[in-house]
Amino acid sequence: MTQHRLRKGFVYGVAATIAMSILMLLALVSEVSPVPQPIPKAVVTQFFGSGIPKPLLMALAVGLHLGYGGLFGAVLARVARPVTIQQGLALSIGLWAVMQVTFLPFLGWGVFGTAITPKIAGATLVLHLVYGGVLGCAMDRDTSSAAGASPTTTD
Repeated sequence: MTQHRLRKGFVYGVAATIAMSILMLLALVSEVSPVPQPIPKAVVTQFFGSGIPKPLLMALAVGLHLGYGGLFGAVLARVARPVTIQQGLALSIGLWAVMQVTFLPFLGWGVFGTAITPKIAGATLVLHLVYGGVLGCAMDRDTSSAAGASPTTTD
Protein backbone atom coordinates (compact mmCIF):
# COMPACT_ATOMS: atom_id res chain seq x y z
CA MET A 1 0.00 0.00 0.00
CA THR A 2 2.88 2.43 0.72
CA GLN A 3 4.19 2.24 -2.86
CA HIS A 4 0.71 3.02 -4.15
CA ARG A 5 0.50 6.01 -1.81
CA LEU A 6 3.95 7.24 -2.91
CA ARG A 7 3.01 6.91 -6.58
CA LYS A 8 -0.16 8.89 -6.02
CA GLY A 9 1.79 11.54 -4.13
CA PHE A 10 4.28 11.75 -6.99
CA VAL A 11 1.49 12.13 -9.57
CA TYR A 12 -0.24 14.80 -7.49
CA GLY A 13 3.09 16.56 -7.05
CA VAL A 14 3.62 16.61 -10.82
CA ALA A 15 0.09 17.93 -11.34
CA ALA A 16 0.66 20.67 -8.75
CA THR A 17 3.96 21.55 -10.45
CA ILE A 18 2.15 21.86 -13.78
CA ALA A 19 -0.39 24.25 -12.20
CA MET A 20 2.44 26.30 -10.71
CA SER A 21 4.34 26.27 -14.01
CA ILE A 22 1.34 27.47 -16.02
CA LEU A 23 1.02 30.47 -13.74
CA MET A 24 4.79 31.07 -13.92
CA LEU A 25 4.79 30.96 -17.72
CA LEU A 26 1.75 33.24 -17.97
CA ALA A 27 3.53 35.76 -15.73
CA LEU A 28 6.70 35.55 -17.84
CA VAL A 29 4.87 35.88 -21.16
CA SER A 30 2.78 38.81 -19.92
CA GLU A 31 5.97 40.40 -18.55
CA VAL A 32 4.59 40.84 -15.03
CA SER A 33 7.08 38.39 -13.55
CA PRO A 34 10.15 39.90 -11.86
CA VAL A 35 12.03 36.65 -12.56
CA PRO A 36 14.32 37.07 -15.58
CA GLN A 37 13.82 33.45 -16.68
CA PRO A 38 12.22 30.29 -15.33
CA ILE A 39 14.28 29.12 -12.37
CA PRO A 40 14.52 25.47 -13.55
CA LYS A 41 15.92 26.72 -16.87
CA ALA A 42 18.39 28.96 -15.04
CA VAL A 43 19.52 26.07 -12.81
CA VAL A 44 20.11 23.75 -15.78
CA THR A 45 22.00 26.51 -17.61
CA GLN A 46 24.14 27.09 -14.52
CA PHE A 47 25.01 23.37 -14.34
CA PHE A 48 25.60 22.71 -18.05
CA GLY A 49 26.49 26.13 -19.45
CA SER A 50 24.81 28.26 -22.06
CA GLY A 51 26.11 26.13 -24.94
CA ILE A 52 23.62 23.33 -24.32
CA PRO A 53 21.17 22.92 -27.24
CA LYS A 54 17.85 24.61 -26.48
CA PRO A 55 15.68 21.46 -26.88
CA LEU A 56 17.92 19.58 -24.43
CA LEU A 57 17.97 22.57 -22.08
CA MET A 58 14.19 22.75 -22.04
CA ALA A 59 13.76 18.98 -21.64
CA LEU A 60 16.16 18.95 -18.69
CA ALA A 61 14.53 22.01 -17.10
CA VAL A 62 11.01 20.61 -17.44
CA GLY A 63 12.15 17.17 -16.24
CA LEU A 64 13.95 18.70 -13.26
CA HIS A 65 10.96 20.80 -12.27
CA LEU A 66 8.38 18.02 -12.66
CA GLY A 67 10.64 15.49 -10.95
CA TYR A 68 11.32 17.81 -8.02
CA GLY A 69 7.62 18.59 -7.63
CA GLY A 70 6.69 14.93 -7.90
CA LEU A 71 9.35 13.90 -5.40
CA PHE A 72 8.04 16.27 -2.77
CA GLY A 73 4.47 15.17 -3.46
CA ALA A 74 5.62 11.64 -2.65
CA VAL A 75 7.45 12.87 0.45
CA LEU A 76 4.29 14.57 1.68
CA ALA A 77 2.26 11.44 1.00
CA ARG A 78 4.80 9.45 3.01
CA VAL A 79 5.04 11.66 6.08
CA ALA A 80 1.48 12.97 6.46
CA ARG A 81 -1.58 10.79 6.94
CA PRO A 82 -3.99 12.09 5.96
CA VAL A 83 -2.66 14.98 3.89
CA THR A 84 -4.44 18.29 4.37
CA ILE A 85 -4.40 21.53 2.42
CA GLN A 86 -2.56 23.17 5.32
CA GLN A 87 0.18 20.54 5.13
CA GLY A 88 0.52 21.12 1.39
CA LEU A 89 0.85 24.85 1.99
CA ALA A 90 3.37 24.30 4.81
CA LEU A 91 5.46 22.08 2.54
CA SER A 92 5.37 24.70 -0.21
CA ILE A 93 6.54 27.44 2.16
CA GLY A 94 9.40 25.21 3.28
CA LEU A 95 10.41 24.47 -0.31
CA TRP A 96 10.17 28.17 -1.15
CA ALA A 97 12.42 29.09 1.80
CA VAL A 98 15.04 26.52 0.80
CA MET A 99 14.98 27.83 -2.77
CA GLN A 100 15.47 31.40 -1.54
CA VAL A 101 18.65 30.60 0.38
CA THR A 102 20.17 27.93 -1.87
CA PHE A 103 19.09 27.99 -5.52
CA LEU A 104 18.77 31.75 -5.96
CA PRO A 105 22.25 32.48 -4.54
CA PHE A 106 23.59 29.57 -6.67
CA LEU A 107 22.20 31.39 -9.72
CA GLY A 108 23.86 34.65 -8.64
CA TRP A 109 20.47 36.23 -7.92
CA GLY A 110 21.22 36.68 -4.22
CA VAL A 111 19.32 35.48 -1.16
CA PHE A 112 15.60 36.03 -1.81
CA GLY A 113 16.53 37.30 -5.29
CA THR A 114 17.70 40.62 -3.87
CA ALA A 115 20.62 40.92 -6.31
CA ILE A 116 17.98 41.39 -9.03
CA THR A 117 14.85 42.59 -7.21
CA PRO A 118 13.19 41.76 -3.88
CA LYS A 119 9.97 41.22 -5.86
CA ILE A 120 11.30 37.77 -6.79
CA ALA A 121 10.68 36.55 -3.24
CA GLY A 122 7.00 37.49 -3.34
CA ALA A 123 6.43 36.20 -6.86
CA THR A 124 8.02 32.84 -6.13
CA LEU A 125 6.12 32.58 -2.83
CA VAL A 126 2.83 32.92 -4.72
CA LEU A 127 3.91 30.21 -7.16
CA HIS A 128 4.89 27.88 -4.34
CA LEU A 129 1.59 28.50 -2.56
CA VAL A 130 -0.20 27.48 -5.76
CA TYR A 131 1.87 24.27 -5.77
CA GLY A 132 1.15 23.55 -2.10
CA GLY A 133 -2.52 24.45 -2.36
CA VAL A 134 -3.11 22.24 -5.40
CA LEU A 135 -1.08 19.40 -3.90
CA GLY A 136 -2.76 19.55 -0.50
CA CYS A 137 -6.23 19.96 -1.96
CA ALA A 138 -5.83 17.04 -4.39
CA MET A 139 -4.38 14.73 -1.76
CA ASP A 140 -6.96 15.79 0.83
CA ARG A 141 -9.81 15.16 -1.62
CA ASP A 142 -8.30 11.82 -2.62
CA THR A 143 -8.03 10.77 1.02
CA SER A 144 -11.59 11.95 1.73
CA SER A 145 -13.06 10.10 -1.26
CA ALA A 146 -11.06 6.97 -0.50
CA ALA A 147 -12.19 7.02 3.12
CA GLY A 148 -15.81 7.19 2.02
CA ALA A 149 -15.47 4.38 -0.52
CA SER A 150 -14.74 1.36 1.62
CA PRO A 151 -12.23 0.26 4.25
CA THR A 152 -10.39 -1.95 1.76
CA THR A 153 -9.54 0.89 -0.64
CA THR A 154 -7.71 3.18 1.80
CA ASP A 155 -3.93 3.17 2.10
